[in-house]
Amino acid sequence: MLLAALAAVALTSCEDDEPTPDNPTPDSGNVIITENIASDVTWTSDKVYQLGGRITVLSGATLTIEPGTVIKGEAGTGANATALLVARGGMLMAEGTAELPIVFTSIADEITPEDIAAGNYGSPNLDPDINGLWGGVIVLGNARISASNTNGDVTEIQIEGIPTSDQNGLYGGNDDADNSGVIRYISIRHGGSNIGAGNEINGLTLGGVGTGTTIENVEIVANQDDGVEWFGGTVNVNNVCVWNAGDDGLDTDQSWAGTVDNFYVLGCTGHNFELDGPEGSYVAAHVMRNGTVVATDTDLDRFCEDLINVDENSGVTLENIYITGIVEGMQVNRVTAPNVVFTNVMLDVEADSLANYVNGAVPAGITAGGMTQATAGDFGWTWTAEAGKLQGL
Repeated sequence: MLLAALAAVALTSCEDDEPTPDNPTPDSGNVIITENIASDVTWTSDKVYQLGGRITVLSGATLTIEPGTVIKGEAGTGANATALLVARGGMLMAEGTAELPIVFTSIADEITPEDIAAGNYGSPNLDPDINGLWGGVIVLGNARISASNTNGDVTEIQIEGIPTSDQNGLYGGNDDADNSGVIRYISIRHGGSNIGAGNEINGLTLGGVGTGTTIENVEIVANQDDGVEWFGGTVNVNNVCVWNAGDDGLDTDQSWAGTVDNFYVLGCTGHNFELDGPEGSYVAAHVMRNGTVVATDTDLDRFCEDLINVDENSGVTLENIYITGIVEGMQVNRVTAPNVVFTNVMLDVEADSLANYVNGAVPAGITAGGMTQATAGDFGWTWTAEAGKLQGL
């Protein structure tokens, strides 16, 4: 049924000479989105949707995206960077499947819904290290954050990358059970366009997102900034794959109070983990468990800055994590931070050289050797898997 629909839309795209609401650009067949989403709408898998700017799902509206749908962002930087932004009170129901993931990518990417339906999940024309071609996906909620300004503590603040003139960029509040929707089986690629002063958009940004939100099975490929970054909130995230992040693999700020369970990070050039502490008086901690990190992608000559980076005031438990691909100069930093707990963190190095890869006395929870901790089967739907990059899983 799906393949027949895809074939029909492909034929329509070739034959139509005049624009229509469903086919405004006969050249490409893409549906160009230029206005914010103010009422419930569904994006279907028989079309490609093109973000013509920063598109916001406004409070009270729900954007539903069918499995196998492709969304492409136009090129742009600064205020013209394209992104899908879910404002507080808005809902994103992006529920792909392992057979039909939802793909967010650049208009330079020639991938089609037909490719996804055929099980071809990689880009047919872009290399997996090309980044910065568009923005990314930003979800904002009403859960608590730890932030401050010159006047002291604040319960809400503007997300990075969105101009302060756009009130839809505010996040934070007092509802830790807030619900921003469902994100399941999505792949975000080639994003992270520069928004000014060397600041780029993350692949997936989560600001003040609450536990009512479901996020699982997420892939980030070739983002110019971080793979996933949390700014406070309480949302839990399961099954995350980050390949070729131009900065950090997983980044946390402002007392995120959730858990990420089962993750794989390969080939980031910043920190594998950039785990910052509270910025205001509200203090909460998070958990990162069951993960495998490959610190070096030799095929692309990519090396991370360090193995784990935390602040002195960070609050995090790192549990059942295996880090391989380690080379000289990479270290776990600030191991004396009082609210950072290492439990079964394994570095793939010789036991007699373990101290060389830890900046300070080696905590009891960090050991040499070990084995993978992420579950490979949960990432079989990704471009990363298709490219044979699930090393050691």
